[in-house]
Amino acid sequence: MLRSLLLCGGLLIVAMPLTAQTQLPTKRVLTLEAARRVLSAAEAEARKNNWAVSIAVLDDSGHLILFQRMDGAKLVATDIAIRKARTAAYFQGPTKDLEAEVAGGRTALLPIDGFMPLEGGVPLMSGGQLVGAVGVSGVSGAQDAQCALAGAAVIK
Repeated sequence: MLRSLLLCGGLLIVAMPLTAQTQLPTKRVLTLEAARRVLSAAEAEARKNNWAVSIAVLDDSGHLILFQRMDGAKLVATDIAIRKARTAAYFQGPTKDLEAEVAGGRTALLPIDGFMPLEGGVPLMSGGQLVGAVGVSGVSGAQDAQCALAGAAVIK
C-alpha cells in the first residue's frame, strides 16, 4: 500500500509541471522584422507628404526596438516620439485620447514619468493583444498620428 501511494505521489509530482505549463497563455510578440515593417510604413507616409519626423517602435513593455530620425527632423522630436510610443503602450490606447483627457482637466496624469499626452502615439495590436507601440513626432499632432496609424496598419 505504501509503495502504491509513493508511486502515485511520484506520478503527480512529475505531472504537475506539465499541467502548469499548459495553463500558460500564448503571448504574441513584436518581432524585429515586424517592427521594421511598422517603421517603414510610417516613414513612407511621412515621405509621401514631405514631412521630416522621428519614429519610435517599442515592444509591449515600452522598450525601444527601433528608432529613426529622418533628415531635417527636429532634435526634440527624438524624445517626444519615444515618449509618445511609451505612453501608447502603457495606456494601451492612442495618445490622442489622453491629450483630450488632459485638455479636459485631468491633470493628475501629468506627473507620470515619461508621460506624453500628445497625439502621435498608437498601440500596436495583434489578435486583440498589445504587442507594442509606435510614436511619431516632428509635424502637427494629426500629421504625426497619420504616420503612426500607417505604421500600425501593417500589424495584423
